Amino acid sequence: MYPYFFAIHPLLLFELYILHYKSMKLKFIVLALLPLTFAGCQSSDIKRAGDSAVATIQQKNADQILPAYHWELNRGLERPIVLSFNAQGRLSAVTGCNGLGTTWSVKNNIITTSEVIGTEMACDAALMEQERFVSQLLQKRDIPFTLNTTDPDKPTLTLMAANGQTYEFIGKMTPETKYQGQAETIFLEIAPDTKPCTGVVQQSCLQVKEVKYDQNGLKTQVDKDWTLFYDQIEGFRHSPNERQIIRVKRFEIKHPAADQSKYAYIFDMAVERELVKGAL
Repeated sequence: MYPYFFAIHPLLLFELYILHYKSMKLKFIVLALLPLTFAGCQSSDIKRAGDSAVATIQQKNADQILPAYHWELNRGLERPIVLSFNAQGRLSAVTGCNGLGTTWSVKNNIITTSEVIGTEMACDAALMEQERFVSQLLQKRDIPFTLNTTDPDKPTLTLMAANGQTYEFIGKMTPETKYQGQAETIFLEIAPDTKPCTGVVQQSCLQVKEVKYDQNGLKTQVDKDWTLFYDQIEGFRHSPNERQIIRVKRFEIKHPAADQSKYAYIFDMAVERELVKGAL
């Protein structure tokens, strides 16, 4: 057993209601969420790195495109701005400081938002200013926008601020879009040390235990023994100084290659982090 100090990182959850949600009549070219063929429409197969599923180019409404991507604006700071549009009409913003949220709907090239709410954590001056910028950009207004999906792997979303200045966000597919389905949520306890292992090649593997919780957030099961984890967890950074419990989204990969795992793992959040004594 590892001696440790204990700390819990809480989840920030926005629960916002939809004011109104109407389909937009203008259509754009976008990567399909599911393969589909339309008579009279040109389509081409696109192979994605790490995902052998075949996607088709077809026309989609803006209110379908926006939730299919995370939209990133890099203003030269350590942390970029990331907008995420929920299909149920919620819009969240990662600002580098506090998380912000509002509602959204689209009509006639206009994104309409409501009051912006967020946490009130203090940050350094540059990130606080970036948070104010995002709040002003999204705060209860009709926002003119344009979408460019010429490159479905890297579309752009241009938003116009109240002063007429435009800002271009770059789209990155959500895992749900990339893997064409919903994830299973699992919890993994990660040991501080890794072990040599042999998969397709010689590598170092994480040591993990699966953890299960009940609906009240109480642990109901923890695997007895450590297991070597041969896959990668996208977005997770292992620390040899910590024992962690993390929440992971597990997606099934359609038609994996012979030497490829049938699952893709995406880091969601750290639930518990325990610093190993003597690591400081």
